[in-house]
Amino acid sequence: MTATWRGLRASAALCAAGIALVACAPTPPAPPSPTLSEGSVSISPEQRETIVQGLEAPWSIAFSGSTALLSERDTARIVEVSDAGETREVGVIEGVEPRGEGGLLGIAVHEGDLYAYSTAADENRVQRFALSGAPGSMEIGEPETILSGLPAAGNHNGGRIAFGPDGMLYATVGDAGDREGAQDLGSLAGKILRVTPDGRVPEDNPFEGSPVYSLGHRNPQGLAWDEDGTLYASEFGQDTWDELNVIEPGGNYGWPRVEGIADRADFIDPVQQWTPGIASPSGIAITAGSIFVANLRGERIRQVPLTDLRASGEFLVESLGRLRDVAVAPDGALWLLTNNTDGRGDPDEGDDRVVRIPVG
Repeated sequence: MTATWRGLRASAALCAAGIALVACAPTPPAPPSPTLSEGSVSISPEQRETIVQGLEAPWSIAFSGSTALLSERDTARIVEVSDAGETREVGVIEGVEPRGEGGLLGIAVHEGDLYAYSTAADENRVQRFALSGAPGSMEIGEPETILSGLPAAGNHNGGRIAFGPDGMLYATVGDAGDREGAQDLGSLAGKILRVTPDGRVPEDNPFEGSPVYSLGHRNPQGLAWDEDGTLYASEFGQDTWDELNVIEPGGNYGWPRVEGIADRADFIDPVQQWTPGIASPSGIAITAGSIFVANLRGERIRQVPLTDLRASGEFLVESLGRLRDVAVAPDGALWLLTNNTDGRGDPDEGDDRVVRIPVG
């Protein structure tokens, strides 16, 4: 089923309801520490292991059972990773037109299907593909468009997709250069969307008939849920503050009216903010009682304990270069995806790569 949302309009009353949420401003984050632990579970960056090398501008990691799948932004390839770390092309997503930050972006796996967010000629879209074959011989079927008409540009495409504990598909959409669109419920620019696996609008979405779950975002690129079902999202700021947000249904996160903590009753403040030079947060993952945030310009993994969202620590600072994604593997380890070959990094021999870090 195809869902196209161009020109969608919601009522002013719903918009007003969506911006009336408030969060308390946090205190500044705690100083970083090189190795962090939560209870008896430890993260050991010194035990990192390179799983894959030689990737071209990779963007996202998703697991189908125990098999890892990767997306490459500019080649539009879906790549399968074997247990031995060997790579194999599963397929190429047709119609992808990479430009700037656009291309094949986030991927997710749900009930035997692969979902992919990509940039086409004049839009971003989410497509679904049946996955078939055993590990080592996986294939993708014909595309079925789930979401279309998402704003696209050379930058601020958002692009992260993930299935929540409610079984719904969530997608981050950047403002694509349309700053004011982030505050307009008739535009999908600058939003986090929530739809069913086949692209329909859930009846319990915060705005009737709309896929919009939250608004006022600039370029969100990370989604993850804790065990209680709370949704967290990372977001690129403009020049002043990048953000980590707790996402509420119908919540308004302020862009472009505010950036970072504003302490205004009509917008929800981030629980943490960082200057872009040490952050530029992309993918996030939750395990071991913490949120792990992959940072591009900051070239580090930031760890935020769920027990204190005001605190944080850092590891692998400037040791792997730009980091695009972090995911929790079926064995509980963290998998990190470097992003040094995207035209903005300084690639080393072997870049880009997947790095595994044991947990516990």
